[in-house]
Amino acid sequence: MAEAARPYVPHDLRAPRRDLRPVPISCFTGHKASGIRAKALQDVQRPAAAMAAEFADGEVGTRHCHRRAQFLFGLTGIMTVITDGGSWAVAPQQALWIPPGVMHQTRCWGAVSLRTLYIEPDAAAGLPLTCQLMEVSPLLRELVNEAVTLPVEYDVDGRDGQIINLILVEIGRTPVLARSAPMPRDRRLARICEALLRNPGDNQGIDHWARYGGLGRRTLTRLFRQETDMSFAQWRQQIRLMEALSRLTAGEAVTHVALDLGYDSPSAFSAMFRRTMGLSPRDYLRWGEPGGGVMHD
Repeated sequence: MAEAARPYVPHDLRAPRRDLRPVPISCFTGHKASGIRAKALQDVQRPAAAMAAEFADGEVGTRHCHRRAQFLFGLTGIMTVITDGGSWAVAPQQALWIPPGVMHQTRCWGAVSLRTLYIEPDAAAGLPLTCQLMEVSPLLRELVNEAVTLPVEYDVDGRDGQIINLILVEIGRTPVLARSAPMPRDRRLARICEALLRNPGDNQGIDHWARYGGLGRRTLTRLFRQETDMSFAQWRQQIRLMEALSRLTAGEAVTHVALDLGYDSPSAFSAMFRRTMGLSPRDYLRWGEPGGGVMHD
């Protein structure tokens, strides 16, 4: 009888460089200016409350939920977010929408500069009822960056309230992304995926990864498609793309990123990037700058 798939639980496959035991989200760095923590923001008498936090590489949050909806994204790094309904890898320029009451757990791959907005259920009416990966436009990113500097009890009738209202409008207009890198629940596939998240440039073939996960090549191929709706090759390319977005946004040179991620040349990397994103790496970075933008027919 085939072994039943077990739910995916993040873990470190190597000897850890640091203590990776789950840490309550409220114990993380939190809002630098005021020391506000996520738990304290759930009952603020305002439609929404914003928070910034800095997470270290390998940081793992405890499984938890919020009374409010959450709009979660990072300026740097990649986050994996695990819920009962699915798992997502979230790169810079992407956000995860988490409805009220949804249990979730977050892990950071690379240093993550987090931005999050907690939204009252009434203020979130009309927004998705399930977790959704969304695109973060330069405008929305800068609005949230401004929101984290506002007083917790901001003036709802003044400029601060207008900023929050505009954020809510922009979230409602934000495109839902059909493509992401969903994390499989089967523990053998999860083991493979974690190794690739740790080293996206590893070019070893599918036979190696099948052996690494302790299953046959055909089983890996079938289960991967079944659990992620993507082929193994598509998933690996998506992870490389997400890592590239994180590193390019952090200021790394295109050539260095391309070679480090296993591409034969910067031109091969740029061709993949343009094919997937619709623009070159350099145009993407210009698009992400405040006031930037690239027009496409």
